[in-house]
Amino acid sequence: MPITHITSLDHPGVQLFATLTEAQLRNRLEPDKGIFIAESPKVINVALDAGYQPLSLLCEQRHITGDAAGIIERAGDIPVYTGDRQLLAALTGYTLTRGVLCAMRRPVPPSVEQVCDGARRVVVIDGVTDTTNIGAIFRSAAALGIDAVLLTPDSCDPLNRRAVRVSMGSVFLVPWTWVDSSLQQLSKLGFKTAAMALSDNSISIDNPVLANAPRLAIVMGTEGDGLPQTTINHADYVVRIPMAHNVDSLNVAAAAAVAFWELRAK
Repeated sequence: MPITHITSLDHPGVQLFATLTEAQLRNRLEPDKGIFIAESPKVINVALDAGYQPLSLLCEQRHITGDAAGIIERAGDIPVYTGDRQLLAALTGYTLTRGVLCAMRRPVPPSVEQVCDGARRVVVIDGVTDTTNIGAIFRSAAALGIDAVLLTPDSCDPLNRRAVRVSMGSVFLVPWTWVDSSLQQLSKLGFKTAAMALSDNSISIDNPVLANAPRLAIVMGTEGDGLPQTTINHADYVVRIPMAHNVDSLNVAAAAAVAFWELRAK
């Protein structure tokens, strides 16, 4: 495969890594041409294992025969750009990723029906825009038995560069797609919906009716505004996590981890 030594981040082909914004990489107008950036050998290998298509690689010279060697061998005939550490350190966060970046093709999102096929526990992420929270929720979902993740269009893109990094590649392990804010589609698929919210009619997260549900969709909102009232009104259950010391809420990523563990399919 071609290996090109660059002396400037303006070099043709390197714009993917250096200058394009997340919105430009995502390419909403032509989703089949969208791209995302995966960072670090571990995360890139998880993506390759999951079948994601690599397009080009950027790494420090010393990693050509080091951390990137296995990836280069797996990736096939794609361009590999390399440069010295001082040049590549100009990329934000680059020095924190063990010196390897991979541009990959963004797949066309599957349908809600496809990602929910055979699923017993799914999470709906409603309006969560913080990249760190999205990455952390995906990591917990993968570790704690969530079968699929559904995100409303006003939520952060799971293939955002930071979200991918925080998730440690878990965004490639759990099926996910976009869904509208209505819960009717999930009800038609046989799911009971559990909105995580503080309200007078909420039930405790350890209520047996939740654990015994054959198919359950856990609906998580932002820690600031929480879930929209319309979403809460249309949920089958409104669920709270009992807390001590008059603490009223948890960060959404922490709350999600608690909910995933407590409500896992038995």
